[in-house]
Amino acid sequence: MGQGLPAKLAEHPTVRAVRARGTRQPPPVIDAAWLRELCLACGADDAAAVSLDQPDLAGEKPHALAAMPGTKALISLVARMNREDVRTPARSVANQEFHRTGEVINDAAREVVRALEDAGYRALNPSATFPMEMDRYPGRIWVVAHKTVAVAAGMGAMGIHRNVIHPRFGNFVLLATILVDAEVSEYGQRLDYNPCLECKLCVAACPIGAIAKDGAFDFRACATHNYREFMGGFTEWVETVADSGSGAEFRERVSDAENASMWQSLSFKPNYKAAYCMAVCPAGEDVINPYLEDRKEFLATVLKPLQDKVEPLYVQEGSAAQEYARRRFPHKPQRVVTGGFRAQ
Repeated sequence: MGQGLPAKLAEHPTVRAVRARGTRQPPPVIDAAWLRELCLACGADDAAAVSLDQPDLAGEKPHALAAMPGTKALISLVARMNREDVRTPARSVANQEFHRTGEVINDAAREVVRALEDAGYRALNPSATFPMEMDRYPGRIWVVAHKTVAVAAGMGAMGIHRNVIHPRFGNFVLLATILVDAEVSEYGQRLDYNPCLECKLCVAACPIGAIAKDGAFDFRACATHNYREFMGGFTEWVETVADSGSGAEFRERVSDAENASMWQSLSFKPNYKAAYCMAVCPAGEDVINPYLEDRKEFLATVLKPLQDKVEPLYVQEGSAAQEYARRRFPHKPQRVVTGGFRAQ
C-alpha cells in the first residue's frame, strides 16, 4: 500500500501505523441476511435492499450517484408508527408521532451506516424527512425518493392516497434510505399485489378534496392545507407580517390561534394540518381487523371524528379545493391563502 509515497508522508506516524496494521478489504458482496438483522437491531421494523441498476430506479440513479459516487445498492428502512396516535383528531398527538418516528428511523439509519463503515463499506443516510436541500427549492429538494425506493425494494406499494402501504403495518410507517457502495447478495422484490383496498376512506376523509375517487391527486390542494406551516405557508405568513402596517393590522389578518400554531411549528417542528388520508387507511395485515369486524363502527370511531372536527381549511381562491370544502364541509371555516405558490 502507498508505494512511491514521499518520504515525509511515508514516515508520518499515521501512515506507519496503517501500514503496520495492514488493510482488510470487506467482502465485495454484502450478505443480505446479515444486513437485514443489522437493520432490525438498529431500530428498523423492516428492511430490504435494491440494486441501483433496478429499472424502476432509473430516475433516482443520477441523484444517488451525485450524493455518493460509487453507490451500487440502496437499503430501504421502515419504521412503524403507533396507529391511534395518528388517528386522533388531536393533531398535536399525531404530529408528535410523525416527528418522533422520523427521529427513530433517522437514528436507525445512522447506526446502520456506522456499522457498514466499521465493516469497510462506504455508506450514506440522507434525512428521512427534513432537513433537505433547500437551495434547490422549489425544485427537487430531497436527496433520494424514499417512497420510490421502498416500492422497488418490496417494502410496500402506493395507495391511491400516495402513501406507501406496507403489507403488515399498512401506511402507518415512515421510510428511510441508505446508499452503499457494494452489491447485496439478495434484493427485495416488488410486491405482486397492492395492499390498498381501494375503500376510498382517504377520499372521504380529505377535507379539501385532494384525492379524487378515480385516483387523481391535487398536489396544490394538499400542499396548501396540510403543509400550511411548512415552507409555503411560512413564506406567506412572513409576507403578511411584512405587509402589515401595524401590529393591530397584522392581528386583523392573522388570528391569535394561527400565530400560536405557527410559533409551535417553529419551536417544536412543523405541524401537519390533516394527514387524514393516512389516519383512516385500514390496509395492512396488522391493521385491517377492526375494519373487517365492524366497518360501521370503524367509520364511526375513525373517520367521522375527523370529518366532524371544526378546524380552518386553507384553500386558494377559486380552486376546486375551495368549492369542495364549501360543499362537503361547510362547518369547517375557510381561510383563503396563496399556499406560498408564486403567480406564474
